[in-house]
Amino acid sequence: MADVTNELMFEVLRAVQQDLRALKDGQNEIRNEIVSVRLNLVSIHQDLNNIYGMLGRHEERLDRIERRLELREFAEAQRPYEPPQR
Repeated sequence: MADVTNELMFEVLRAVQQDLRALKDGQNEIRNEIVSVRLNLVSIHQDLNNIYGMLGRHEERLDRIERRLELREFAEAQRPYEPPQR
């Protein structure tokens, strides 16, 4: 069996440390990407909520306009339909 010296052990440990450092760097990059995706999802969610709010306000305005038009129709005197004279 080959003699295991301190230098050989240090070389192996250095290689393990470098691999661990590379894994931690990769993990940090992945974590940053996940955070950016999460922030994008939050902004999309806020945009959707704003759109739903605007649609709700538009629907309320249309309902008021429709009610006013219906009231006006009932208030106007209804004439019977007469075909145009030729």
